[in-house]
Amino acid sequence: MRDFLWIIDIKSQDQTMLLELKRFDIPPGQKILLKEVTWDEFEQILDELGEHRASKIAYHHHTLEIMTPLPEHERNKEIIGDLIKILLEELDIECYPLGSTTFKNELMQQGIEPDNCFYIENEAKVRGKDRLDLTIDPPPDLALEIDVTSRTHREIYSILGVPELWRFEKGELQINVLENGNYTEVEYSPHFPNFPLKQIIPKYVKQVKTVGRNKTMKAFRTWVNEQSKNF
Repeated sequence: MRDFLWIIDIKSQDQTMLLELKRFDIPPGQKILLKEVTWDEFEQILDELGEHRASKIAYHHHTLEIMTPLPEHERNKEIIGDLIKILLEELDIECYPLGSTTFKNELMQQGIEPDNCFYIENEAKVRGKDRLDLTIDPPPDLALEIDVTSRTHREIYSILGVPELWRFEKGELQINVLENGNYTEVEYSPHFPNFPLKQIIPKYVKQVKTVGRNKTMKAFRTWVNEQSKNF
């Protein structure tokens, strides 16, 4: 594992922080915290990091976190994201999946990159948009975080107004619903109220390891259709 070092140069006159980001090597599962980062500096850092990168960011109260996920994290995020898409497809619910899109609101001074996210109720409001601005656009209706490295930032999601937040950690799914500015854990997702997903999602995530992805997805699709016949 290579050592890594943040190189920070603060100019005395304009207090501009210059970060030589491309020299940083953040090992998988590790993170760096930068404090007293202004919004303009946050925007500059995003530009420097670029869109095609392995690291993920979270910005809250002028503290910027940059984290590189583990392979386990990426695998679970893809599997659960595919399971959500199957649910939406089989229930004929239109959606706009946006993966790990950077969501930020300058007025609220918050920024986050979920592991996966979906516009569902508000799909039509953002359909076809290449850029989103949360000062005028709604936040995603459902966000997913894989907590292999305890990364969920509930406060950021609540401030941005994300109605439903899923958290997957240690093989268990937690479903949280935003109520009066705080998240409350619930048994059933408001988007899929007839499906016991807290039990079923972990089952199919685990099944991928033994029978493979394609067979698992086909089995889950069959289960969704069978379950749908009961309501």
